[in-house]
Amino acid sequence: MLKRIEHITHILDKHKAEAIEAFDLRERDYFVEYVVIASSLGSRHTEALLDHLRRELKPEEKFLFVDESDEWIVIDLGDILIHIMTPEYRVKYDMERFLSDLAKRVK
Repeated sequence: MLKRIEHITHILDKHKAEAIEAFDLRERDYFVEYVVIASSLGSRHTEALLDHLRRELKPEEKFLFVDESDEWIVIDLGDILIHIMTPEYRVKYDMERFLSDLAKRVK
């Protein structure tokens, strides 16, 4: 599992995503085991990062669902969620705080 997370974060980093964070939620009451969050440089970059992930993760990873908007893309790999957001959306929704709090909670 960690190799998968490392591969995802490597692809994002290689293609200039910023502030990449991974949250281990395996021991928490959440519907996935890991969440990866990354900031894009803007809406076109968000789309480009999705394209890079699609090309570089397949065929090893199966994209179960992709929810796309100009500001935020969510990729569901089953046990991993990847959020790619513009910096403005990342600040607005502050998912790091929610996920950090969730990761710290005692079950």
